[in-house]
Amino acid sequence: MSSALLEQLIDALRVLPGVGQKSAQRMAYHLLERERSGGQRLAQALSEAIEKIGHCVRCRDFSESEVCPTCASASRDAHLLCAVESPADRLAIEQATGYRGLYFVLQGRLSPLDGIGPRELGLDSLAARLGEGEVQELIIATNPTVEGEATAHYLAQLARQHGVKPSRLAHGVPLGGELEYVDRGTLSHAFGSRTEVS
Repeated sequence: MSSALLEQLIDALRVLPGVGQKSAQRMAYHLLERERSGGQRLAQALSEAIEKIGHCVRCRDFSESEVCPTCASASRDAHLLCAVESPADRLAIEQATGYRGLYFVLQGRLSPLDGIGPRELGLDSLAARLGEGEVQELIIATNPTVEGEATAHYLAQLARQHGVKPSRLAHGVPLGGELEYVDRGTLSHAFGSRTEVS
């Protein structure tokens, strides 16, 4: 019979995405058997992060200050605004591209069945930002899921209402991919969104 503290630790680890009972149990045993000092560092870092990290008032990304370093930077192009679903998506774009504009992090996507509407995504704040007149193009970088596409459509309408040009990330055949191995939905979308070769 295991202790109540051990059960609490295992249960606490299960809040992480993709961590079930067995994985949480392995993590707990590993921390207690081999990594007690690592566990203490983890607990301290987690406690500090929960206490000190909030959201940027401009872009809604995670930030330790009221305005994040990206929004505060004078070297970013304020005419370009990229809307993403999550901080992880923002980081992926930042690391993989030469994009030098600003961001708006939705912290989700429209999903009426889950009770996530425009208010939960901060779209009133986005509308106010588009209404300031500085943004000229809204780059919509939501995921190509049903909810992501619905969110993209809503964002495009919102941009047009404020005289801002909406654009959408391209979707289709991956670079280096072979057509015979691309799934039907992706291939159909790529075929329908083909562009003229210059």
